Amino acid sequence: MSRFRLPRHLHLEPYLQRETRRSRALPVPVQVFSTLGFLATGTFQREIVDRSGISQPTMSRILPSVLAAIRTLIPHYIQFPYDNAQQAMIKRGFYEIAGIPNVIGAIDFTHVRLKPPLVNDYPYINRKNYHSVNVQIICDATLCLLNVGARWPGGTHDAFIFEHSSVRRRLQDGALRGHGYLLGVILFWTFLITPVTLQERNFNHAHTRTRATVERFVERCVGLLKGRWLCLAHAGGTLLYSPQKVCNIILACAVLHNIAQQNRVPFDALAPDPEVPAEQWAAPPALGAVQLRRDLVQQF
Repeated sequence: MSRFRLPRHLHLEPYLQRETRRSRALPVPVQVFSTLGFLATGTFQREIVDRSGISQPTMSRILPSVLAAIRTLIPHYIQFPYDNAQQAMIKRGFYEIAGIPNVIGAIDFTHVRLKPPLVNDYPYINRKNYHSVNVQIICDATLCLLNVGARWPGGTHDAFIFEHSSVRRRLQDGALRGHGYLLGVILFWTFLITPVTLQERNFNHAHTRTRATVERFVERCVGLLKGRWLCLAHAGGTLLYSPQKVCNIILACAVLHNIAQQNRVPFDALAPDPEVPAEQWAAPPALGAVQLRRDLVQQF
């Protein structure tokens, strides 16, 4: 558990078995454990290969294939709740926090450090003045990831990332059946609820309670994600790969995080990295969102 973060029975061999022309192909368990060791520690490849008994070029060769195999599990382990059954469970979890109905996810953003790209590195410099990938995280009340957007440079505005996400697009196109809202404090969409004026005290109190608790949920979720897979955390150092490979690593770690959560694998997360402060979006709120808040306030 300390080296690989997952128990032995949660293996990935069926997804990595493939025919090869080589007479002595590297055993799949060696590929898996070498990759998990790298993701769990964030250490240099040479330290992993010394432990695994393979060469550094071999490690470089197997890492992309194992990451790709893990990413094929995304549809099975990371699913945003578009159907009523999934929504009902998630809504119940958030409702128990402070009584706000129909919350289908909490949204936040986190940064993963990477080395400066060789070409056009400026977009990757975030407001803390280091190079990163800005990752959109949507989670539920059980700290499972519902959506992970890992493809934007660190200098990209949070609101821009959400506006161009598949979740926003599908929700805007009416994919959501029934009532459902994302809980956030930055963005203004009909399906995203933000705090209202101070006069609506009951609703504002409930929203503050819920959002404060949800912020802790998201922070705990990010803490678990980066604590389990130290390659994503500052404690594990900076990822010395191209932006595309870093995004692949993030998505693979997200899948492994949900595998661990859904199988109740215990882990005491490290404190999350100091985050880049949330950006404020100057755009006016959507009229639909304003009316939706008014309707919710009447319930309080």
